[in-house]
Amino acid sequence: MALGFTPAVEIYGANAALLNHRLISWEHIDAAGFESDQLTLTIDLEGLEGLPSLGGKIGLMVGYRETEMVDKGQFKVTRLTPTLFPFRLTLVATAAPFSKDDETGFKQRRTASHGPTTLGGLFRELVLQHGFSPRVAPEVSLIKIDHVDQSNETDMGFLTRLAKKYNVIAKPYDDVYVLARPGQTKSLSGKILPNVTLSVTSNNRPGDHAFISATLEESAREQAKGCKTCFVDAATGLLSWIETGLAPFKTIRQKQPNEAEAIAVGEGEVRKMLRHKYKVKITCPGDPRLAAEGLVLLDDTWPDFMRGRWSIDKVTASGNRENSYRCLIDATCLDPKA
Repeated sequence: MALGFTPAVEIYGANAALLNHRLISWEHIDAAGFESDQLTLTIDLEGLEGLPSLGGKIGLMVGYRETEMVDKGQFKVTRLTPTLFPFRLTLVATAAPFSKDDETGFKQRRTASHGPTTLGGLFRELVLQHGFSPRVAPEVSLIKIDHVDQSNETDMGFLTRLAKKYNVIAKPYDDVYVLARPGQTKSLSGKILPNVTLSVTSNNRPGDHAFISATLEESAREQAKGCKTCFVDAATGLLSWIETGLAPFKTIRQKQPNEAEAIAVGEGEVRKMLRHKYKVKITCPGDPRLAAEGLVLLDDTWPDFMRGRWSIDKVTASGNRENSYRCLIDATCLDPKA
């Protein structure tokens, strides 16, 4: 898709006419991992009598007038913050359908014991209680859990802790709750993510419409290529160690309940280390195709050490009344070399 030159943004849903007419600026954060996607609008209140009631669900369409606009999804209004000078309102909406009434007790802390079960089975059991439709990637569904305690945690906090342990993602999208490896959750939620190619122009300079800047970081913490995990052998009562990947090894000293879980934790940690070894941060013209967990290809116009495929961790898109539209991309190397 070619990009145009005149940015366009449209809010739909509750109070759409007022929001579009008085919109000053907007920011959309599309994040992989555990962070809920968020939409922030700044609204001009000058000339209005009283504070408008701006609840409900709103949606965001963004793109260019010369080409097309892309629907970035719906969000539930969660916070309104008025300011007096200048007389404005900041509206924050999130993609996760949480309500202040919390009818299902999703945000209530509880203590419980679970197991023996599987990660997918436990996930489905908990999210179905709160009205979500579960989506579980097959390769993570059958991870065995002999026993796990939920100790004074919300169900969401408990699921997030389990997901981090096995290096998977547990994240809600509207009425769908997804459990998957990093890079898979958007596809499981039903979103189609195109690959996006970025090119650097020959006249790449600040102030130009197509200006791109980038920084590359190699994480010193991710130099390890393998992981050591431990468990207590039920037959001998002795502490046993499992090595996953290649030396040098990172050591996880927390004891796992059995060999299978020690292997699963070690494999998850190795995948995480490989993904996080190289990171890039790119500021570029707004492109509505860019999305967290999608792929961005840096072509031959880039320096050779940056070229290739990168997995997008986060996209922060923003614009204002002056029609600016820019994206900030945080991405990690998709296929790091050992």
